Amino acid sequence: MAKSPTVVAQNPRTEARTANWVAFVICAALLFDGYDLVVYGTVLPGLLADPTQIGAFDAAAAGLLGSWALIGVLVGSLICGAVGDFFGRRRPMLLGIAWFSVGMFITALTTTVTAFGAMRFITGVGLGIVLASAGATMAEFAPAGRRQFYNAIVYSGIPAGGVFASIMGILFLNNIGWRGLFMIGALPLVLLVPIASFRLPESPRWLLARGREEEAQAAARRTGVPLIEERVIRQLGAAPQKAGFAAVFSSQFALPSILLGMMSFSGLLLTYGLNTWLPKIMEGYGYGRTYALFFPLALNLGAVVGGLLLSRLADKRGPQRVIAFTFVVATISLVLMTFGFPLPVLFLCIAIAGLGTLGTQVLVYGFQSNYYTTNARAAGVAWCASVGRCGGILGPIIGGWLAVAGIGGATAFYIFGGVALVGAVVTVLVPHQRKLEEAEHRVGEMTEHPSKDHLAATSTTRR
Repeated sequence: MAKSPTVVAQNPRTEARTANWVAFVICAALLFDGYDLVVYGTVLPGLLADPTQIGAFDAAAAGLLGSWALIGVLVGSLICGAVGDFFGRRRPMLLGIAWFSVGMFITALTTTVTAFGAMRFITGVGLGIVLASAGATMAEFAPAGRRQFYNAIVYSGIPAGGVFASIMGILFLNNIGWRGLFMIGALPLVLLVPIASFRLPESPRWLLARGREEEAQAAARRTGVPLIEERVIRQLGAAPQKAGFAAVFSSQFALPSILLGMMSFSGLLLTYGLNTWLPKIMEGYGYGRTYALFFPLALNLGAVVGGLLLSRLADKRGPQRVIAFTFVVATISLVLMTFGFPLPVLFLCIAIAGLGTLGTQVLVYGFQSNYYTTNARAAGVAWCASVGRCGGILGPIIGGWLAVAGIGGATAFYIFGGVALVGAVVTVLVPHQRKLEEAEHRVGEMTEHPSKDHLAATSTTRR
């Protein structure tokens, strides 16, 4: 018999400090995921206008180039999903950060469209590894009752990276050019990897799920992360017996996985489609290139602020209702953007659209990360990210098709608004995980009223 676990963290301050460091590392990594997303849209008008940079290409080819990074993210996410639940949380995260940093640096040195596209793909593989690792990692370190908030913090790094890319483009594009902006994306290799090496621990919950009892207990003492919930989940049979993708497509998770994937598909089609083509769409409304650079800034600022505020509501009321609501908000705001409002009102509509698109996707990531059990979490998040990236791949391509066809911005906004409405419907259909909810409720009772009976009930035999 293993020793009975303590009901609460041995040191709540240690748990909070660990969660804060983990959130910082992951948020900083995802900031450069968002930076990579928006920096391409920022430099795209210049690359289209000046064939001496990487060669001549048209709007349709630009959409395909924008999608190559997303195809790489899809591949990286699938790779991480296949191995993440077997190799842990720490090692894939470190590998992904180093990988995409080197990729962005080499991208800045390319001189042809083919080389640029190839490096966008290779960089995307590293970003996919980080993205698939991020949700699983944060879900296993975030304190109970604040998981949506912590997930919102880390995934707000993506729109925050968009804000960063927009600001860098506004301030420095004319001085350092597109190559300099891409080299900024390589900074995590020298700034973040050393910090992550010291401050990002392995997940005690993952160690316990893998049957490494003694290591899990030692890691729990170092990090302050309680293992009681993981034990109750195992006791109630709330987790599939298999791990990885086999668990994701078990009878327990198969249907929800399809629906959760469609949520990400909708959210990321909107995210990547708007970030890539919003400057170009707004040029069609008569706003010059200088104004166009401010539109992604407003979009991403709305996502950061809205995602953080609504995550607190999601912790109290449940994320599913909040996500469905924000998808509907996206539909309404995108339709309103076709009305020709004065510039201040237009910026407000764009910021609200950012809340409903990028901000919604922030909440979607948190919902997915906490929906799966530990033995399926990395694969589940990777699956959802991969399906989502298919939407992300399609978003820039749709924008490119519309640009080539000469179809106006109003039609693009209606199409994106329809996608948001589909996302709302799919969100409502995701079934509740009753056993997981029961486990969370039981852990809450044990935490408030610890007793010997509770402790004895949660003692487990080593596997």
